[in-house]
Amino acid sequence: MAAQLPPFANGVTLTHKELLEYRGRSALLDLSSNSQIKSHMAGTLIAKTKGRGMEFDECRHYQIGDDIRAIDWRVTARTGKTHTKIYREERERPVYVLVDLNHQQYFGSQLLLKSVQACHIAALIGWSAIANGDRVGALLCNDFDHRELKPRNRHHGALALIEYLVKMHNQGLEYFKNNQRADNVFEQSCMRLRRVVKPGSLVFIISDFSDISAKASKQLQLLSRHNEIIGCQVHDPLENSLPESLTGSLAITDGDSRHHFNLNQTNRAKYQQLATDNQDKRMAVLKKLNIRTLHFSSHLPLLSQLKGFNNVA
Repeated sequence: MAAQLPPFANGVTLTHKELLEYRGRSALLDLSSNSQIKSHMAGTLIAKTKGRGMEFDECRHYQIGDDIRAIDWRVTARTGKTHTKIYREERERPVYVLVDLNHQQYFGSQLLLKSVQACHIAALIGWSAIANGDRVGALLCNDFDHRELKPRNRHHGALALIEYLVKMHNQGLEYFKNNQRADNVFEQSCMRLRRVVKPGSLVFIISDFSDISAKASKQLQLLSRHNEIIGCQVHDPLENSLPESLTGSLAITDGDSRHHFNLNQTNRAKYQQLATDNQDKRMAVLKKLNIRTLHFSSHLPLLSQLKGFNNVA
């Protein structure tokens, strides 16, 4: 049976309705923490054990036994009585989602564009994080724009994510249609991500990782020191091998040049081997960075690919 499009989706443009569908599917992705401490700078659910949280709760009169390092000297000077700061232990963690929407993501040979599937994955992660009591933030990047969303809890974080996923995706699609392209988008995204992510966060990077340069790798290496990173690689079957149904020659446009590719068995084998080699290189880089990678295809609905992905954190 042929794969069917998700509800309200056409596979090319993105709508709010198709992303809101994942609200009732949040249980399919378990973000419960099962890892050891990633950072001593934050007492969040990323760790099995917690220290004192760093979120200020209130200021009260100093009592015997209070830590003198927590004395609020401004309030003490203003009132003439010693006051101490009280901190509330954090019970949620930031979950960040980087969605790579550069021009290479606007490709799909069967059911969905890779960019659409990437947004579906981001929406599911957002709803799952909210259901788990976490705050969700995002960094969304297309060829000429980016949007940073600060972590927010409850439905506010997920709805903000959906709003800008639709806006940034469809904007990027127009850039692609008008043949407007930029280089090093993923590299710039990784640089921005390292600046906005706080230590102790769970970070999802949704991309095909085709542009994982040395500079991008360095940024991810620095980011992984105090955070847990999970890669979500989106690919299309046509990027891996040429179907037997394609015969004759294939026209390939590279900028202003147009080339014809003979679809004989030798060239098919070379195409597949090149794709395999490139994929092996990407996975070797991610493995070296200690980034666990989940793989998603654009030729199947997301929900049919979620078996075995529970407890990803």
